[in-house]
Amino acid sequence: MSDLYGRHKAVLPDWLALYYADPIEITHGEGRYVWDAAGKRYLDFFGGILTTMTAHALPEITKAVSEQAGRIIHSSTLYLNRPMVELAERVAELSGIPDARVFFTTSGTEANDTALLLATSYRRSNQILAMRNSYHGRSFSTVGITGNKGWSPTSLSPLQTLYVHGGVRTRGPYADLSDDDFIAACVADLEDLLGHVRPPAALIAEPIQGVGGFTSPPDGLYAAFRQVLQERGILWIADEVQTGWGRTGEHFWGWQAHAENGPPDIITFAKGIGNGMSIGGVVARAEIMNCLDSNSISTFGGTQITMAAGLANLTYLLEHDLQGNARRVGGLLIERLRAVAAQLPGVREVRGRGLMIGVELVKPGTDTADPETAAAVLEAAREEGLLLGKGGGHNTSALRIAPPLSLTVAEAEEGAAILERALRSCVQ
Repeated sequence: MSDLYGRHKAVLPDWLALYYADPIEITHGEGRYVWDAAGKRYLDFFGGILTTMTAHALPEITKAVSEQAGRIIHSSTLYLNRPMVELAERVAELSGIPDARVFFTTSGTEANDTALLLATSYRRSNQILAMRNSYHGRSFSTVGITGNKGWSPTSLSPLQTLYVHGGVRTRGPYADLSDDDFIAACVADLEDLLGHVRPPAALIAEPIQGVGGFTSPPDGLYAAFRQVLQERGILWIADEVQTGWGRTGEHFWGWQAHAENGPPDIITFAKGIGNGMSIGGVVARAEIMNCLDSNSISTFGGTQITMAAGLANLTYLLEHDLQGNARRVGGLLIERLRAVAAQLPGVREVRGRGLMIGVELVKPGTDTADPETAAAVLEAAREEGLLLGKGGGHNTSALRIAPPLSLTVAEAEEGAAILERALRSCVQ
């Protein structure tokens, strides 16, 4: 055990998860690669949990942060803040929400917490619809709407949460249906549920479930849900903490795969927009955002140095068409991994969009999750210089692949080759 690991265990909580039997300290990075304290290089296929969205040590962002730090780092939201206004203007325009207002936080958890405050205040209801297998953060309110027991340390909550079918296409009671019939069954279930309860405040849903193992419904499910919700005045909150900013390749936002009935009422975001800096936020129609009848602030939300990073990062993302790169390179990577999976009975499914790819492992010949093998693949890939994530609602048996969106074809092939060897050595 390294000295740093021993010190970690001595002062930090036991529930603060670490990857690997022998945890590594990442000391620096460049592009799509990082190095540990021993000098070993890794191809980063997880980006600090989908947070390093463009690249490590990107000069444009480093320069913007350095220049802003030389002027002022922080003043709070009690004063006018030019970088915050400029980033809010761009996010509002990109959101697709008419007459949008933007509130910045420091994390996705805080963003979702704020969205819940807005929705429940606006609707005067503490009932929330959430998806099974979902994850929305680690605060008291967001744990209360998380539908993944592995990330729910308590059932206590200030909210009454009702869980809806549909976030996982290939498991559950409707898995064997066609896409159209799957959507129809989920909508019928939602309508039946709403017939038994007072109208909830909102439905919160990840377009692709992140911690849940990169699962998603057929395109159009949330559009169909939206029609049911709109008839009853129920809001739709799209949790875009992991799916936003072009990661899925086909769309800038995950909700756009379900856009038939217009944009969500509220969008939450975080992670990738800061490229490692602590930025989260909420976008909502003005009437919803302005419904609170008391004062509030965000001491560290929207601070100048994080806004400077966000502006530089968003500019780079758009000017270099990283959404298009995610679509092209991600498509090649998914097909490469599916070809490998077809030869391994222990790989149940390769799924995802763009550079958001899940590889679900099971005990061969069954649908039983195999978290031990998933952990073994994670270790084997790390030994060969590849960092992956893991997740899933079935005992973290899905490998999660989410590299920076600037990933090259050569790097995708490098990572796929390492992962193939790791899968073949661990999966039956």
